Formats: sequence, structure tokens, C-alpha cells
Amino acid sequence: MITAGLALGPYVLPNRLFVAPMAGVTDRPFRRLCKRLGAGYAVSEMITSRPELQASLKTARRANHDGEPGPIAVQIAGTDPAMMAEAARHNIDRGAQIIDINMGCPAKKVCNRWAGSALMQDETLAGSIIEAVVAACEPHRVPVTLKMRTGWCDAVRNAPRLARIAEDAGVRMLVIHGRTRAQGYGGVAEHDTTALVKTLVRIPVVANGDLDSAAAVRRVLAHTGADAVMIGRAAQGRPWLFRDILHELRTGRPAPPPTTAELRDWLREHLLDHYALYGEAAGVRSARKHLLWYLRALGGPPAAQQRLRAAVIAAERAQAQLQALEAFLDERDAAPVPEPVARPEPEAALAA
Repeated sequence: MITAGLALGPYVLPNRLFVAPMAGVTDRPFRRLCKRLGAGYAVSEMITSRPELQASLKTARRANHDGEPGPIAVQIAGTDPAMMAEAARHNIDRGAQIIDINMGCPAKKVCNRWAGSALMQDETLAGSIIEAVVAACEPHRVPVTLKMRTGWCDAVRNAPRLARIAEDAGVRMLVIHGRTRAQGYGGVAEHDTTALVKTLVRIPVVANGDLDSAAAVRRVLAHTGADAVMIGRAAQGRPWLFRDILHELRTGRPAPPPTTAELRDWLREHLLDHYALYGEAAGVRSARKHLLWYLRALGGPPAAQQRLRAAVIAAERAQAQLQALEAFLDERDAAPVPEPVARPEPEAALAA
């Protein structure tokens, strides 16, 4: 099922294995690499609906989709229906083909403004925002999707009510992260709420949360009946996870580990694209987290790991980071070790 296509408005997604939007992570270079390695769909980092910030360098980078395979999906966040509608139109004018509404981000700086998952506390406002965004997108034949959590806290798991509100307003796909806002990224995701939502709506429902292997995907699909799955933190430092899961679901056999030649190709492509988007100075700094995630996922001789970690942090030029990575891969190739299954720390992902 995951390997089959999925219709979303005028688009047919090649498979049902998606990349979750994560602030500071799922920029254009990362999305492009994940799509190259098998992901059927990826959503941009969250873009604010506040008009005074739309011209900022940060927002411009987040809205950059140059060379990215379509369909281009942009996630918007805010609290004012009119501003959200205008943000949708603004991003459509700049190439967005799908608009996603953020009602899942648990970050305090977002929720303190009553955006993100805080909107789940005000179903009337949430409904007004959904209606305004759908109305803005309909003339352009741009589908609207919604990503949310199970609820604000254990006592208020209102995703099922909001799912019906969203479907009635014209939303074309729902993504449910199996945690409340109060959980943040802690604890274990529960997918009972997603299973309930699936019985209440006719539009596609996507399960999200703690999906880090083909076995986890099978288990969650069987439990929820979801139409697709969305992977977030597990892909940090391991974008080939999409390739691995698709291979195992198609063949019934685990995917072979990436070769050193493949790793060189993928990681170099990612870094060069990253530096091109951010510029060398900012790109070297922001690439550190990706390189350290790669290091944790790849394993290798401890001494080589330590040298790469130190070089990545100390580097001020792109070439220095690239050379350090090459040296690490050479040492790792000379002394192969079993590939660990590692996940980034919860605080590494800043958006739902």
C-alpha cells in the first residue's frame, strides 16, 4: 500500500511515505535529498503568515523551492484567518502547489502567540482559519492539507472533532502526530486517535510519530488503517531511511546498507546544495547539525568520529567541512562497523 500512488487534488504522489515539516531541518536541500532517496512527498518548513516577516531572509530561504521536484507543498502558520488566507495566496504566487496549515507545532514561541498546536484549543478560530485558507486556494485549484496533534493535552484529545471540521471546510488530507502538545516530543506516540479519525472522515489520513523502520510502518498502518505515513526525526542524519523502508516493503527483505560511494554522493550533494542556499558562512554553521546527525547514524571508528566532530565544529569554510567528511568516510570504509540505528534527541526537531 505504501508503495502505491496517492491522489491529492490534481497531483498523484508516487508513494505514501512522506517527509514531515521540521523547522530548521526540512529546507530545500534536505527535501530534495529525501525525495531523491524515495520519499513521495515533502512539506516545507513552517512559514509565518505575518506580512512584515515575509520579506525576511529567513522566510525567503524557507520559501525557496528552486530545482525541487513537485508538487511543492508549503506549510503556513498563524492565528488570523485573513492573514492566513493572504499568506496562502502569497505563497501560491511564488510557486506553492499545495498549502498545509500548521496546527501541530508545540514550540513555546509559536504556541505563546496562539499559533501551531495552540489553535487546537479554539475550535471556532481553527475552523475560521481553515475556511479562509481553503477559500483562498480554491480559485487556483490548490489543495489544502492540515497537520495537527491528537489534542492539547491528555484530557483534551479533540483531533477527531477538528478532523470533521476540516473535512467539511474542504481540507483534502489530514496528518495526525500521535502526541498531544503537552507531550512535546517526549513519551511514546499513540495512534488510537489517528485510527478513530480514519473512521470519521473520507479524505486521506496520514499517521505521524515514532515511525523509524519498515516494521513500525507496518504496525502503525495495520493499527490505524491510515492512507500514508509521515516520518520526521528518524530521517535526521538518515535520509536513506525512505529508500530502506520502501525496499523492505516491496521485497520483504531488509535493504542493504548504503555503500561508501553512495554516501559520498548523497552527503556531498546535500552539503553543496546547503551551502548554495545559505551562503558559505551561514551554510557552514547550519550544516553542523546535519553532519553531526550523519556522524551518529553512520558510526565508525571512535577516533575518526572524534576527528570529524571537532573538524565540523571548528570549520569556517565549506571546503574544510567537505574534506573532513571525506577523510571520515575513508577511515570508516577501511574499518567497517555495524550500522547503528540511532535517532536524534527530541529537542532537535522544532516543529511538528
